[in-house]
Amino acid sequence: MRTYIKTTLIMLLTCLPFQASHADEYSDALSVFQKAGESGAYFDSAYGYAIFPTIGKGGIGIGGAHGKGKVYSQGTAIGKTSMTQLTIGLQLGGQAYSQIIFFENAEALKQFTSGNFEFSAQATAVAITAGASAEANTGGGASAGASGGKNDASTTSAGYRKGMAIFTVAKGGLMYEASLGGQKFSYEAL
Repeated sequence: MRTYIKTTLIMLLTCLPFQASHADEYSDALSVFQKAGESGAYFDSAYGYAIFPTIGKGGIGIGGAHGKGKVYSQGTAIGKTSMTQLTIGLQLGGQAYSQIIFFENAEALKQFTSGNFEFSAQATAVAITAGASAEANTGGGASAGASGGKNDASTTSAGYRKGMAIFTVAKGGLMYEASLGGQKFSYEAL
């Protein structure tokens, strides 16, 4: 049991995002999403967005994910956000990915920034891949095909659901999972 806990902690710690230059990290992530097919078109029509340059995820039976981001309203940064996810189920490995959540209107942005916001395990995100679109839910079980990485990413649109559209792009790692869990977000105004 002690080895299991130690291994789990090592896996989770290696997946946590490292603190790099935040300005470059955010501009790099924005550039990836702006150039990736239809996710780029959302920048012109969305009321705002939350971007997470790196979310680290790992697990062995019990897993978790965490990442920090910024929230923008009409192109201006208005706050900081963090995402935490706990999953239980068949899972093994670790990965890092970027995520962006577009807000269709002021009401969707207000709902996200009203305090603690949570996506259920059934919320879906479009996984940006090279040459194939895919869908993943926040509870795991991603069904992405091949991924060529952030430099040649493309996507197709799933449209807004309840005023929000979510896109992710893999940064690295390998993870197999069939697990359940939702994403919980906190928000702090600048």
